[in-house]
Amino acid sequence: MGTVTHTRHRPYFFWDYDISEEQVRDLVRNGSATEKAWVVGRILEHAKWSDIWRYLTVADIRDSLPHIRFRRPQDRDLWAYAVDRWTRHG
Repeated sequence: MGTVTHTRHRPYFFWDYDISEEQVRDLVRNGSATEKAWVVGRILEHAKWSDIWRYLTVADIRDSLPHIRFRRPQDRDLWAYAVDRWTRHG
């Protein structure tokens, strides 16, 4: 039995989908706006803080934020505020 690389493992925040780490990264980079919003939202809602930044950039979050369907509406406000603070010039 061969060794499975880390990129083939299903990330813990996709416990209910058969999706690899490699596929998650591909959807973030190359997916449609709908696919990307689904993946980014899932990461923001279920990943540990340090893991969020392993998969996403602030730009990924900013670009997907209008399309994400958060379970808790206040999460959108929190992330919108954070992105605004992180990207504010001056």
